[in-house]
Amino acid sequence: MADRRAERIAEFIAPLRVRPGSKVNLSTDFDPGFKAGIAGKKDGQELLQTGVALLADYQRRLAAENRHGVLMCLQALDAGGKDGTIRHVMSGVNPQGVHVANFKVPSNEELDHDYLWRYACRLPRRGEIGIFNRSHYEEVLVVRVHPEHLDRQRLPEESKRKGVWRRRYREINDWERYLHDNGFRVVKLFLNLSREEQRTRFLKRIDVPERNWKFSAADARERSWWDDYQKAFSRMLSATSTRWAPWYVIPADHKWFARICAAAVLAHTLISIDPQYPEVGEKARHELFVAKEELLAQAPPGAEADPYAASAAADAERRHGR
Repeated sequence: MADRRAERIAEFIAPLRVRPGSKVNLSTDFDPGFKAGIAGKKDGQELLQTGVALLADYQRRLAAENRHGVLMCLQALDAGGKDGTIRHVMSGVNPQGVHVANFKVPSNEELDHDYLWRYACRLPRRGEIGIFNRSHYEEVLVVRVHPEHLDRQRLPEESKRKGVWRRRYREINDWERYLHDNGFRVVKLFLNLSREEQRTRFLKRIDVPERNWKFSAADARERSWWDDYQKAFSRMLSATSTRWAPWYVIPADHKWFARICAAAVLAHTLISIDPQYPEVGEKARHELFVAKEELLAQAPPGAEADPYAASAAADAERRHGR
């Protein structure tokens, strides 16, 4: 059954995956309004809950095994739904095992280091899921669309000459392969929002007082660079979707569907890791037996010696109709 579930998830996310080595034209290759035949939010709710429950199970295994870590990178234009995706997809997991990093304008200290330094400082540990809300890909997106940011990075002149973006793609691919080879899986999601849906969400942020704080006039000004961003995203997806860290383009016009897709991709990653609970050795097993005997002897009069075992036995009897 578990294998079949894994197969269904793999089939579901296959259309979202950017095939390594392919050339992407974002405007024609991926539909922001795609829903995979699911009629609406109500129909997708059960799928999302299933995915969240699956993530909770595998996150516990990931933490217990403590050999792998997972880094989920979320990229999107403004109003793409990154915050909501994190909130809904991770709603069932242990918050102690999940860490979210948000990256704003680099500080002076960060500018004193190489451009990947600040991202490396926020990587998850083994047994954890780390989420980059925006990520190191800003260095080939916003910095490429606004090259004046490159001038602020205090690079030597030869590092800013022709070929800088091709070199950065290579450096990022190498860094992610290094992480993968050391037990850290990189999950990369681009929330693909249409221009009209972004306009609608911006208007809602203006019209609803409780959402005013989420809107900035700079967000609207950035829309004038829409075509440049689409080209930058297309080049990024083409150059950095690799076998060890592929990109998934998530249709984001329907928030509920984007969350289902994000949960499915993350679940697929954890299933492929297949973390296991550690086996207890003979010495530790003996210590457990001794401790259990002591606890059984401490049961008060009239109480079950082992309430958990009694409850489990009763559940088993009910399942078998006895």
